[in-house]
Amino acid sequence: MNSIDITDISDITFDTPKEPRVLLVDGMALLFRAYYASAYGGTIRRMKDGTPTNAVYGFMRYFWDAVERFGPTHIVCCWDLSSKTFRAEQFDQYKANRSECPEDLVPQFQLMRDVMDGFGIPNISVEGFEADDCIGTLARLYREEMEVVILTGDHDMLQLVHERTKVAIMKKGQGNYAVYCPQTLMEEKQLTPMQVIDVKGLMGDPSDNYPGVRGIGEKTALKLVQQYASIEGILEHLPELAKGVRTKIEADLDMLHLSRQLARIECEVPVSCHADDCAFSPDRDAVSAVFERLEMNSMISYIGM
Repeated sequence: MNSIDITDISDITFDTPKEPRVLLVDGMALLFRAYYASAYGGTIRRMKDGTPTNAVYGFMRYFWDAVERFGPTHIVCCWDLSSKTFRAEQFDQYKANRSECPEDLVPQFQLMRDVMDGFGIPNISVEGFEADDCIGTLARLYREEMEVVILTGDHDMLQLVHERTKVAIMKKGQGNYAVYCPQTLMEEKQLTPMQVIDVKGLMGDPSDNYPGVRGIGEKTALKLVQQYASIEGILEHLPELAKGVRTKIEADLDMLHLSRQLARIECEVPVSCHADDCAFSPDRDAVSAVFERLEMNSMISYIGM
């Protein structure tokens, strides 16, 4: 989906919070983005023993910019696990098209978790679920007591937008974000958060390898959901649709319902992280120690510790 620059949104501000504000970090999205942003040039930052650290270094630059921009009082970082998720059980081709993780990136997952540990930031993941599901669940739980900001590069997260939850989509270049609240999502796409799921159900998602309704792309999916409000509304008005569109939907009804299921972020994951456990109050010595171990002394100066 298209995006709105943070500088274009006059009613979204991130001054010193008047109430607690939690930043939920999509660790996978940041680490992959950081890796490819630096690996593209062909030079991989490494420690003296050859251990690659380019993704960790890039992650920290993205992460610290977000900390300074959004001013969280609490932070949690969520991760995928290598095990299969419940979605792969529902559809065995789910994400089956994903290529192998780059060899130089593999060791950096644990290194990045070590850095988060150094900051006192909880690393959250749950067997059988994705980082998105952990973020969705925590956002639902935390919004009762804190303002929530989700940091990601994944537009699927727009379904989590709420009066108490903003989604900050990272754009190209460090420090560029599209920040969504319910009002800006409606202004830009004429969609509610729940309708984001229906659009994905219709158009599918090539990156996650589920097809939706074959032959229906984003433009048609948006038009149908905007006009009929939901997939149920579309099905109730099937006779009104153009014959070509109607035929495609009728031929793929089962996959339409399954794709919508796959697109929906699960917000009832068995995960908990008490607010006191994610209060952001890093210890300078612990942070310095982890960066010294990773031979990133310049990062200590960069974050001003």
